[in-house]
Parts: sequence; C-alpha cells; structure tokens
Amino acid sequence: MSEPRNNTTPAVSKPIALRPKEAAKALGIGERLLWERTNRGDIPHVRIGRAVVYPVAELERWLAEQSSRATRGGRGGGR
Repeated sequence: MSEPRNNTTPAVSKPIALRPKEAAKALGIGERLLWERTNRGDIPHVRIGRAVVYPVAELERWLAEQSSRATRGGRGGGR
C-alpha cells in the first residue's frame, strides 16, 4: 500500500530582491521615476555587475521611513 499523499500546495517563498520592473510596480510608480530616484541614490538598491536589484527588506524599511516623514510634515523622498 502506498503512503498517503499530501495535497497541500508548497509554500511560495517571498523574493528577497526585485528587478526594476517589479520594484516599480510594487511601489506604484513608473519605471522612469524609479530609475531617476535610483540614480539620485534616493531608493535603496544593489548593483550586481550591470544588473540593478531592489532588496525587498530595504524597500519596506525605506517606504516606512518616507511614510513617517510625510506624517511628520517632512519632505519625504531622500534616503
């Protein structure tokens, strides 16, 4: 007799970094604005060779900081 099957769906792991198109979509902004802010050093990113990726944990932290600044009346946007 065979062992019972486990019909649960395997857990999908959350990515640790996003490519530019994914990051722009996650932030709700266009890719052009993402690149402008990336090149200014405003949005946390990592360059790996010629590729640019956006660490999810850093984006979440950065977004929380921007939200906090906005609620305190600060200019948001900087890093």
